[in-house]
Amino acid sequence: MSNSFPKLHNAMWPGLVGKEEGTDHPPISLDRMLELTANAEVNGQKFDGIDYFLFHPHTDPDASDDELKAIADKIAAHNLVVGSLVAPVWPGTVGGSAMGSDEDRANFVLAVRKACRIAKVFNEHGVRSYGVIRIDSADSPANWAKDPEGNTKKIAATFREAAKVAADHGERLAAEGEICWGGMHSWRDMLNLLEEVDMPGTVGFQADLAHTYLYLLGYNAPEHALLKEGYSREEFLDAYKTMTDALRPWTIDFHVAQNDGTAHGTGSHDKTGRHCPADDPNGKLDIVECAGYWLKDAQQRGIQHICWDGCMFPNELLETPKTWDTILDVMIKVRDAHGWNA
Repeated sequence: MSNSFPKLHNAMWPGLVGKEEGTDHPPISLDRMLELTANAEVNGQKFDGIDYFLFHPHTDPDASDDELKAIADKIAAHNLVVGSLVAPVWPGTVGGSAMGSDEDRANFVLAVRKACRIAKVFNEHGVRSYGVIRIDSADSPANWAKDPEGNTKKIAATFREAAKVAADHGERLAAEGEICWGGMHSWRDMLNLLEEVDMPGTVGFQADLAHTYLYLLGYNAPEHALLKEGYSREEFLDAYKTMTDALRPWTIDFHVAQNDGTAHGTGSHDKTGRHCPADDPNGKLDIVECAGYWLKDAQQRGIQHICWDGCMFPNELLETPKTWDTILDVMIKVRDAHGWNA
């Protein structure tokens, strides 16, 4: 019998991240992303839900309760639920740098407060019953490097303030491990930050297979590299175990993804982990095997779902139904190998 957990989600933000109006890769609407997700099917199995970015054009972070309930109705009509929510913590959305000015840091906490309000509406509606609120430092490794110790302490203080808001709403915050976020751009710096925050019940780690692969290679932090080019399988597995043993105890949200070992990015996502199609011939990861390192004891850490992240996929790929069937197929394999029954 196949496992019933973790539930399988698809991210909505690949329709937004790196997309620009008036170009050949414009934003893809929430309606279309929901349709593509709901239509995917493998041997009678479908996606269970979505993870959701709380900003325009998909969502107004100041939408009224009634507007949010209408969105929840729309998602439920596709037989989908909502899991983790991405707070709009970056400059230009609601938030500001977690290590910036007093105003920046206040705006960061405000973004989390707005996300918690939306989460409460979805929870009370019934479309959401699990998941976290995702955050990051909303600043670059280059800015962080001007004062590593001081900036890590500032980020941690901001995260603690945001965590108080989250805890008041019964929510947890997951910091996204990514080479483009200052103070979170290597596995060691990420661990240092989580330990500095020191709120394991409320602030944890979001592991993404694509992004954490670049942690191993030391992109943006060569001093913390665990692998060198041309590594053997044995060297890879040793390095992977070192990284996951350090960060897994903090991991409360998990993204399934593939990576070809290169960095890519536009705008504020400069030099970020490249997400590849699940069946990309250049993919460096055995997705099912690597997922197992992160999902060990996942149930004990409150994880109830996993999410596919296809950031920076070209629109043509996102609009191809086969893309989603292939993704769903590998996610089912992850659940079959590492999941559980309630």
